[in-house]
Amino acid sequence: MAVSRPINWTNAVTLMSVAVLVGTEFVGAGAAAGWALGGLFQLGELITHGLETVFVLMALTGLFYFLRAALSHEPIRR
Repeated sequence: MAVSRPINWTNAVTLMSVAVLVGTEFVGAGAAAGWALGGLFQLGELITHGLETVFVLMALTGLFYFLRAALSHEPIRR
């Protein structure tokens, strides 16, 4: 059985704060990009919402990989 190590709360709070900040930026930029492209090319409401969805999903995927890299550099467990 694995021995659980204590949590380094300083690193945990830092990573949670970074996740909120970067996640907000990524999702906001993804939604804005979909809205802007849909409006620029007059693609209609349905395609514009589809573009927004695709870009937001791409942003969440980017956030996942960003946080995975951040955890490898700043571990939560001591």
